[in-house]
Order: sequence, then C-alpha cells, then structure tokens
Amino acid sequence: MSTQATTRTAREGTGDAVPGARPETSGQGARSIPSLPRIVGPRPTTAVPFARLVLVELRKQLDTRAGRWLLVTIGLVVAVIVTIMLFVGGGAHGYEGYFGATSLPLMLLVPIVGILAATAEWSQRTGLTTFALEPRRHRVVLAKVVASLGAAAASFVTALGLAAVANLIAVQVRGADSPWQLSAGMLWGVALVLVLSLAQGVGFGLSLLNTPAAIVAYLVLPTVWSIVTGLVEQMRTVGQWLDIGSATEPLLEGAAMQARDWAQVGTSSLLWVVLPLAIGLWRVRRSEVK
Repeated sequence: MSTQATTRTAREGTGDAVPGARPETSGQGARSIPSLPRIVGPRPTTAVPFARLVLVELRKQLDTRAGRWLLVTIGLVVAVIVTIMLFVGGGAHGYEGYFGATSLPLMLLVPIVGILAATAEWSQRTGLTTFALEPRRHRVVLAKVVASLGAAAASFVTALGLAAVANLIAVQVRGADSPWQLSAGMLWGVALVLVLSLAQGVGFGLSLLNTPAAIVAYLVLPTVWSIVTGLVEQMRTVGQWLDIGSATEPLLEGAAMQARDWAQVGTSSLLWVVLPLAIGLWRVRRSEVK
C-alpha cells in the first residue's frame, strides 16, 4: 500500500461522525454532510403592510425634487390667479368663484405628481428595490391608486382653504360684497373631478411607464380629443359620451345632474381613467425590471 493510500485510510477511519448527518457516497468513499435544521412554527418575517406601501407612495409624490418644484409651481399659479381676481371687479366674486379658481389649477397640475410617482420605478431605476421588498406588484399598483386618492383629498381641502383666505381678503381688505355661499353640487362635483383627474394621471403613468411620455399624453390627448369632437359635427354625439372634459363640466358648475349626465361621466371615465389603469396594471405585472 502506498503512503498516500495509508494516510487517506487513517484519516477516514479516525473521522468523527456529525450528529444528524446524512451519508453521501462518491468515488472517494462515504462521507457525512450535516443537514440544515428545518424552520418550524411561525415564519420569522411578515409581508409589508399595505398601509406602509401607501405611505411610501405618498412620500414619492412629495419627497422628490420634481414633485416639490411642481407643488411650488402650482402654489405660484394659484396665487397669481387669486391676485388677479382680487383686482378685477372689486374682488366681489364670492366664495364659490374663488373656490372654482383655486381648484382648477389643482385639477390640471396635481395629477402630474401622480404620474411622477407612478413612473418612479421605471424612470429612477428603483424597481429592483420596490419589487424585491414587495414581489406582489398588484399591491404596489393599488397603493399608488390609494395614495393618489389621498392626494386628491389633500388638494380638495387646500382649494377650500385658499378660497376662504381669498374671499376673506376681498371682504376685509377690498371691502367687497363677496358672499360666502357654496352649493353642495359644486362641492361634491369638484371633489369627484379631482379624484378622477388624479386616477387618470396615475393610469397614464402606469400605462406608459415613462415620465415625459405620460405627462405629454395626459395633457395633450384629452385636449386633442375635445377639439376634434367639438369641430367635427359627425363626432359631437360621440364626444358627449367619450369626452371626459365636457362630461364633467356640469359637475364643476354645480349643475343638477340627470341620469344621462351621469351615464356620460361613467362612459368617459371608463375610457380615460379605468382603461389606462387596467393597461397599467397589466404592463407593471408583465414588464421586466432592469
């Protein structure tokens, strides 16, 4: 017997067996490999709470440089509009008039904040982090939608507060006879249009997964569609049912809504809000994260 064979035989003969080990046979002979312990009882980790996902999506809308500057821009636009109104007609526009002036810029620009949050995983390359911590992508999409509803509620309260301040300045400083009445129809109509606008912005962001393209599509496509349906006589009837701008106009005016009006709001919302959200959910669940 050679010296190497004698040494190998002595090493194998004196090796201690590991408790719980399982033998493995190879060409060199039998040896023992320790088996790993099995996890019993409750798992040491839990899923990410949905409320935490919503809070994270809300922070994405506010804690980015683009989001903060967009909010500053919205504030400046509202301030300019209110200042002009205070010097036109003696400032006697009423609380309802100031509320319409402060809510309109919010409805147009705040959805862009939702677009920025919806495209964050794809434009800022944070998808690996987001979907590693929460692999169920539909929960992330639902958190974005809920966060947009929270942003809509905050925008609504902000519009009410700014309108109150503007009307108070008109009464106390300008001495205007500006009434404080606000119809319930206009109140709930503006709230609904804010919700639809925020959801539409998130839907466009999720559908395109690209921030510039989503912003351009959100601002241009509904406007072009409104122009086409308004100018082409054969499409005016179609525009009444599929133009979300004209369908929601009575809501902003506080007019009494009939069954036909609500049907037009529903059909146009299906096209411009529900369909982009459905396409966005499908794209997010199937897109490859890089």
